[in-house]
Amino acid sequence: MSLRTLDAATSLGCLREFDTVIDARSEAEFAEDHLPGAVNWPTLDNLQRQTIGTLYKQVNAFEAKKRGAALAARNIAAHIEREVLSKSKDWKPLAYCWRGGKRSGALALILDQIGFRVTLLEGGYKAFRAAVVHDIARLIAHLQWRVICGTTGSGKTRLLAALAAQGAQVLDLEALASHRSSVLGAIPGVVQPSQKHFDTLVWNALRQFDPSRCVFVESESKKVGNVSVPPSLIEAMRASACLHLVLPESERVALLLEDYDFFVHDAEHFCDRLQVLSALRGKATVQRWQAKVRSGSVATVVGELLAQHYDPVYRQSMQRNFQHFSAAVLIAPHDRTTRSMTALAEQIIKENS
Repeated sequence: MSLRTLDAATSLGCLREFDTVIDARSEAEFAEDHLPGAVNWPTLDNLQRQTIGTLYKQVNAFEAKKRGAALAARNIAAHIEREVLSKSKDWKPLAYCWRGGKRSGALALILDQIGFRVTLLEGGYKAFRAAVVHDIARLIAHLQWRVICGTTGSGKTRLLAALAAQGAQVLDLEALASHRSSVLGAIPGVVQPSQKHFDTLVWNALRQFDPSRCVFVESESKKVGNVSVPPSLIEAMRASACLHLVLPESERVALLLEDYDFFVHDAEHFCDRLQVLSALRGKATVQRWQAKVRSGSVATVVGELLAQHYDPVYRQSMQRNFQHFSAAVLIAPHDRTTRSMTALAEQIIKENS
């Protein structure tokens, strides 16, 4: 019986048709990136894959395939006992591996012989990745963007959350990147996604949007921490209409102390992160900030960071990169609270619907 196959480009639009998307690659490959909603059933785990690869190179392909088949058979049996015995006959899985289809094909063959309607992804993850990169640009071109601009601490992320809560379409790049998009934006204990996985997360968000409605996004730079925003998205954002969010400095400082409370509670961590600004602001300035942080004057340092570093950099960047920033609509919540951001979000949605 021949297995059903699906090409990568077609798969972008029909993943929801499958009950389970199975990634048969190793745990490390899966962690780097995977299809949205996929589950990891390794045909060979990390160590086994490395062992078989070494055997292939140092001995020969035949010996490697024999040993690999034995390991794969045990692993597939374990997956079936753990995950498949409870499945009904109408269960429809999609399986894929890296490219050649050997690991996913072994799993799919057994599932097919059991009687399930299993489908293989042609070209595996590699083909899916190429299709996603191409599709990101296509999706972006069909969307209407509204860029939320505003100095550091003005509440852009809070406003995006309020817009989303009110039913607006929002692309929160910082949430997808697990980073707050500044030199001090790393979140303690949180690892950023790989570049490939970030791209997949962005694509997965883009494909949910209705092109007839605008999408709100923050005025990010080309990189959010260690990951790069797709170039086509940067170009679209920089050519789109802007909304300029403004908060008084006292509210901005208070907002940052709330959102970066881990710096308030860990002075040495804050001082360590401030060190990266030495090349830009000078060692003497950074050492003075560090001394103030250690003495408990965190709010004072935050205010000086805004005035001496973030605000000048922001103004230059917005004027240089965003074509319509000079004509941006000014938006100003009463304060930093959720209530004020919700009221502002309702107003924005009404004016942009």
